[in-house]
Amino acid sequence: MPLLTGAEPFRHEGGETAVLLCHGFTGSPQSMRPWAEHLAERGLTVSLPLLPGHGTRWEDLGVTGWQDWYAEVDRELRLLRDRSARVFVAGLSMGGALALRLAARHGDAVSGVMVVNPANKVHGVAAHALPVLRHLVPATKGIASDIAKPVTRELGYDKVPLHAAHSLRNFFRLVDGELPQVTQPLLLMRSPQDHVVPPADSARILSRVSSTDVSEVLLEQSYHVATLDHDAELIFRESTAFIGRLAPGAVREPGLGKEGTTAGG
Repeated sequence: MPLLTGAEPFRHEGGETAVLLCHGFTGSPQSMRPWAEHLAERGLTVSLPLLPGHGTRWEDLGVTGWQDWYAEVDRELRLLRDRSARVFVAGLSMGGALALRLAARHGDAVSGVMVVNPANKVHGVAAHALPVLRHLVPATKGIASDIAKPVTRELGYDKVPLHAAHSLRNFFRLVDGELPQVTQPLLLMRSPQDHVVPPADSARILSRVSSTDVSEVLLEQSYHVATLDHDAELIFRESTAFIGRLAPGAVREPGLGKEGTTAGG
């Protein structure tokens, strides 16, 4: 199937410090692209892959599972690690869970973790019925585009395939068990008004990771897809400062070349 316009992956070759960005369940790179471009403009190498089953039609997602989504970001991390001195991982919603598992599994190969409204559990009574319900009902109402900012829309599916939702539920359980293996510096940014992921998910993550360098930032003006919402610039500033603190000299002001001079000047 052809990709939806705007769902294309994003890659930028910058300096020796890289950032791997992971988008959310039923979403696409479109929700993370402004963040990716902000980091790229500041001299960082950036990879924002399209997860399998996403960016086309919801039926395509229904024949994929967490192993496919994780394998994609795991492969990207290994490629970045081969050509970069440091790699940071970041994610939105399910992408946050993917980023946390990368940190848990790859240890020192990950320099830091940045997550926005990270998901940790499939909530509600229906979640317990997924093992059976997925064989009876192909899909349910979509979760995309929970955004406070008027007019702004997330490019995501209008339906959630239940086979994929069941796999997601299993993935969250797996990641929850691995959270104590996360020791890297962690920047967690969350929206108090989130209609997709409740505050309990962030609280659970913060209580279970082993990181000692932990920062929590509230995104007061945004809903779930905060990377496209009123607090997007706050996310960009906080993440840039986080990377700059942990990798001194890695972040440059826009318009500066690799040696700190104006590009082309």
